[in-house]
Amino acid sequence: MSTALNGAVRFVDLQAQIQSLQPALNQAIQAVLGRGDFILGKDVELFEQEFAAYCGVPHAVGVDSGLSALELALRVLRIGPGDEVITQANTFIASAGAILAVGARPVLVDCDDDGVIRPDAVRAALTPATRAIMPVHLFGRICDIEAIMAIADAAGVPVVEDACQAHGALLNGRRAGSFGIASAFSFYPAKNLGAFGDAGMLLTRSAELADAVRQLRNYGQKTKYQHVSLPLNHRLDTMQAAVLRVKLPHLDGWNARRQYLADAYREHLEGLPIRIAPAGAQGRHVYHLFVIETEQRDRLRDALQAGGIETGIHYPTPLHLQPALNELGYRRGAFPTAERLAAHSLSLPIYPEMSLAQVELVAGGIRAGLPG
Repeated sequence: MSTALNGAVRFVDLQAQIQSLQPALNQAIQAVLGRGDFILGKDVELFEQEFAAYCGVPHAVGVDSGLSALELALRVLRIGPGDEVITQANTFIASAGAILAVGARPVLVDCDDDGVIRPDAVRAALTPATRAIMPVHLFGRICDIEAIMAIADAAGVPVVEDACQAHGALLNGRRAGSFGIASAFSFYPAKNLGAFGDAGMLLTRSAELADAVRQLRNYGQKTKYQHVSLPLNHRLDTMQAAVLRVKLPHLDGWNARRQYLADAYREHLEGLPIRIAPAGAQGRHVYHLFVIETEQRDRLRDALQAGGIETGIHYPTPLHLQPALNELGYRRGAFPTAERLAAHSLSLPIYPEMSLAQVELVAGGIRAGLPG
């Protein structure tokens, strides 16, 4: 379990997880060093197979980040200039960044009070130029993906799931990332399944799309030095794949622990003037982040910080108000729910190695930090 020094609670404690797996991690890393297959080596292919099987999808292609997985999915779907891709306003900028990277236009829509994309807003945003829908399973919670799929099927456009924060989440027996034509995962170190650096994965049910992504990630090579498509470099390092193979068998247990800690937070925070999104069906939320909402967000965060409790804000500025996206032409007030959540949301520490005593410490800090 994570340790608290002088009452401190870290937002994420990566060292605690590393220590629990140290012998297996050392063995996996030494095996890669011994083979020297650092680029697209043995562990990359094995991890692709194992993660695809875990998610219930036939094809997986390892890449260097979740952003790359999203971009490559759009490229192989031949989405580009003049096309529109619908996504939500209250997500990490990588979602929009992938769309811009292929020359398409992000069409932003608002979220619901729980922070996930609204199907009715997606339907209203469809135009003749819509070429894909990119829903985000934000903070570890699967969005209303079945409704999104129905809208997409009726419109004849593909769905590319941004599952970068939802490793292992379940809806009606299906994993996040198994619904759309393609999906993207990030293995950033702090994710529910994290590497020792940047790493990502693209999943798809299409063998043709998988083959196209394999070419694109490796300089457009069909065979060595025969470049048949755009020469990009988005390969997953063998060392990262080896680390992820060690961690994958623990993912369900880690997610269950996150869900247990989330329930403990709900119990200890009951009755306080804050809002917590409902958990939903069992397994639907894997709590990459545990987020509360309060109008006293900044005051509360300062009080917690003074008590040695780290928190985060995800995300303080919605996409339509980011300077990098000014060219899209959106203005303040365009997406009121996204803007409200940006102003009021606070992410609390949550990770599998966290103790119940630490949850109680955070909850106590919140009780003390809110106005009486």
